[in-house]
Amino acid sequence: MNKIIFKILRFSGLPWLFRQIIQNNKVTILMFHEVSKETAEQTFSYLHKKYNLINLNDFINAIVNNDKTKIPKKALIITFDDGLLQNYEMLPIIKKYKTPVTLFLCSSIINTNRHYWYKHQGLSKPLAYYKTLPNQKRLSELAKDGFIQDKEYGKPHAMSKNQIIDMSQFVNMQAHTKFHPCLPMCGDDVAKEEIYGAKQFLEKEYGFHINAIAYPNGDYSERDISLTKEAGYQCAITVDGGYNTLNSDLFHLKRFSTNDTADINELIVKSSGLWYFLKSLAGKKQN
Repeated sequence: MNKIIFKILRFSGLPWLFRQIIQNNKVTILMFHEVSKETAEQTFSYLHKKYNLINLNDFINAIVNNDKTKIPKKALIITFDDGLLQNYEMLPIIKKYKTPVTLFLCSSIINTNRHYWYKHQGLSKPLAYYKTLPNQKRLSELAKDGFIQDKEYGKPHAMSKNQIIDMSQFVNMQAHTKFHPCLPMCGDDVAKEEIYGAKQFLEKEYGFHINAIAYPNGDYSERDISLTKEAGYQCAITVDGGYNTLNSDLFHLKRFSTNDTADINELIVKSSGLWYFLKSLAGKKQN
């Protein structure tokens, strides 16, 4: 049913109007997690045709220097969260289209056989339930379902160090905490370690310049924003829907979720911001 809706919305002309009128003088940030090589080909090809793709660092510098000349019309930033294994498959497509991509890494999961808790196959309750729990309670509940945060499983969920270094020649690598917790549900010490520790590890072990963080699950509190600033980050990315401008708060940058779609109609509708607009009118969150 959704496929039909996205097709109707695409050919309604509304995505074109959003691009021409609203996105023309805005900066759009898209969020992905993992897409196949084929989907990456389709996605990057379309986005290059309809938008001016820029690196996240270009936008940071433009805001810091209040320099609108550095931001083209219909500017768009592509981001991927987590550092999942499948991300490595899209490297040839990134190179082919010379696509600027920012990839946010969970520093204690990459280059290990540890798993992302939200991908655990044995969860007995919906993901939303675990996100409401205090961090220690969440880990305890997950343990009952067979998930242990520090456990090395048979196969990895995330990319290896060699893969990350290989991609880093073409991709802007940034931080996504250590273990992907729900930051507002963490105690002060754990939240600080997740935010500070990810930056320190990625800079020391990989030599990356870490100046941006994406809040896991899109969850953050004023404390987490303060910790992010204190840790030395220049910006933080949310999953709050909306567009960005040179006047945007660098620690509340907004993104549109694409749901890693392989449906070109859905990509067109969601990348324009139309889907978020319609969901907002209905009082629902983007997905």
